[in-house]
Amino acid sequence: MTDAELQQLKASCHTILPGHALPSPAQSFADMAAWCEQHQISHDVYGEGELIQSFEQKIADLLGMEAGLFCISGTMAQVTALRLACEERGSPLVALHPSSHILVHERANFQTLQHFTALHTGNPYRPWGVADLQAHAEHISAAQYELPMREIGGQLPDWEALNAVKAYCRKQDIHLHMDGARLWEAAAGYARPLHEIAAGFDSVYVSFYKGIGGMAGAMLLGRPDFLAKAKVWMHRQGGNVFRRTPYVVAAAMQFDARLAAMPACLHRTRQLYTMLQAYPALICNPAQPQVNMLHLYLPVDRERAIAWRNQVAAEHGIWLFNQAVHTALPQQCMFEWVVGDQMLNLPDAQLAQALQLLAQLT
Repeated sequence: MTDAELQQLKASCHTILPGHALPSPAQSFADMAAWCEQHQISHDVYGEGELIQSFEQKIADLLGMEAGLFCISGTMAQVTALRLACEERGSPLVALHPSSHILVHERANFQTLQHFTALHTGNPYRPWGVADLQAHAEHISAAQYELPMREIGGQLPDWEALNAVKAYCRKQDIHLHMDGARLWEAAAGYARPLHEIAAGFDSVYVSFYKGIGGMAGAMLLGRPDFLAKAKVWMHRQGGNVFRRTPYVVAAAMQFDARLAAMPACLHRTRQLYTMLQAYPALICNPAQPQVNMLHLYLPVDRERAIAWRNQVAAEHGIWLFNQAVHTALPQQCMFEWVVGDQMLNLPDAQLAQALQLLAQLT
């Protein structure tokens, strides 16, 4: 089945479990136009304008950071931040967890573009801590911490361990950078304000198209002088686009509502875990919900799982999951669930029906 056919099959379903509902382009643009008219929005010019600057300051204030810089992509923002940290400290070494987005999904950009040298840090299946940094004999300029850690099911380090990392990096003059692509979800998981989580980080990246549901875009936050240097590097890498307005509007118009819904999404995730207890062959990672996402392991291979997903979609109009991937074990696969407004608004009876259909794989 082609990608286009899969998208058509998914669109035909009346019930979709993962993530947020996706409005059509026509609906998105209509909502953006109405919001712009209501708030009398003017275009930015190469990132300069009242809307974008006020949004940058709003996010900086929420996180307790000095300043923010709206960026087209987190891929560009993160390696730029880590490169600058290395330049400031005179060493090219950056500590990255093996599941870091930079290592797994960015086509070796840090290496090919000669930004820095990565040191794998910690166990691939667990959050890392101070001892993992101390295991490196070399002088490290920077360390990246992803909150939550997407590739291991949305796990968070416990609060004390995270604070210990912050204190150690401050003492050792290690630039601590947060991959906060899902920081909004982490705030609900920790039940702490954003500025308290971000405190102790030298720089933070956040995304506006994942939990917030924008079209694209990210923000890098930190010291004004650090961001001034980052802005130059964004330009060098092709990130200085003429208009950022559509991306800022798509995020700003729904930011407050999406952020306010995060605790409810986490509560729904906890309800989902309770319902999954009836199906012991379906294994959750983490064992207990930490944010509104999880990895679910099935005792079948990837091909069978995808074939069953497509059959259920065609026969029952229920889309169970997006992608399934192989795991280290034979006859096992895994997929990711993000609990967004799809499951949040789904009646328990319909969710139970979907889980029953999924369990038939076992």
